[in-house]
Amino acid sequence: MRAYLRPTALAFAITIAATACTGRDATPADTTPSPATVAAPATMAMPPAATVAPAPSTTAMPAPATTTMTDTGPRPAEGAITFAGFGPAHWGASEEQVRQAWGKDLDGAPSEPNGCYYLFPTPRSEGGFRFAFMVEGGHFSRLDVRVPDITAPGGGRVGMTTAQIHDLYKGVAEQKHKYVEGAMNLRATDPDGGPGIAVFETDATGKVTAWRLGVPPQVDYVEGCS
Repeated sequence: MRAYLRPTALAFAITIAATACTGRDATPADTTPSPATVAAPATMAMPPAATVAPAPSTTAMPAPATTTMTDTGPRPAEGAITFAGFGPAHWGASEEQVRQAWGKDLDGAPSEPNGCYYLFPTPRSEGGFRFAFMVEGGHFSRLDVRVPDITAPGGGRVGMTTAQIHDLYKGVAEQKHKYVEGAMNLRATDPDGGPGIAVFETDATGKVTAWRLGVPPQVDYVEGCS
């Protein structure tokens, strides 16, 4: 007896065959992401520009207030010389401290260790020195002045008379000059009680020809460092 498929079963078999063919021939889905879903590359932050420090100033330092310039060269500034010494270089200071206080070139050196010698500002005049620092035993102990344009503490200067020195300084002691007949050494002490002493040398007419300032015994050396 010949078998026959029922119409319902036949339709179901055709449907399955068609579905199988469709699955084999189907094109795989495109997996490329759309432009809208592609992340933009990260933006890298730039480091801040380096800050360059300004170059140090090369402006020259002003000259010390203890020195001033004149047509004849450097000389002590007004008020730099005191009964305590020269500016920041007080009696007993080292040679280096004197050079720093002066702030300009000084000629001079000891001829023997701890000997007595002078430091002379440059240039020196033809007639000798105008102003000089005495150093003995490695310590600043006196300064000498021979010109009228440098004033001693208290107001004394070269060219004044004995009477004028007495008016400026109280208790001035008079001593006969060791070598000049009729000349005097007028010795004035620090009015504030310090160790500094000013000695004004006069000629036979009673006029001041030079003065020195310092501490004993150096201030009383008549021949200086000779």
